[in-house]
Amino acid sequence: MQLMPKEAAAAAAAAAGIPASDGGMRSSPGSSYEAVRRLAAGSAVVLFSTSGCCMCTVAKSLLFGLGAGPTVVELDELDGSGRDIHAVLYQLAAAAAPGGGDRRALPAVFVGGKFLGGLEALMACHINGTLVPLLKDAGALWL
Repeated sequence: MQLMPKEAAAAAAAAAGIPASDGGMRSSPGSSYEAVRRLAAGSAVVLFSTSGCCMCTVAKSLLFGLGAGPTVVELDELDGSGRDIHAVLYQLAAAAAPGGGDRRALPAVFVGGKFLGGLEALMACHINGTLVPLLKDAGALWL
């Protein structure tokens, strides 16, 4: 499995307007939301993760195994803004799961700039046969 090198992930985050932090002032929630939006729109498939998350590893393995080559943003490797982005992703997951569905923030998968959901939604799409067409429509697969 290939992951985006730390330097490339940091460059993608910087291009999306995610400020590097020296541990001092954190970015505002609005700017974190905009950063997530820009990152999600910047690639066909974007996966927000933390390096030690086993469910994130499963999501990465599935997407890489299908040949989608997602842009992986490791929140624990971002300087300070990772916590703010994680909070935004939690809000997205909670809003997408009314009635008590899967509310875990990570992994957070975006396909074609749209929030797909977490591992549960990703696996459901894979099992019911809708994941590959989604990936093709987003330009992540050329088969």
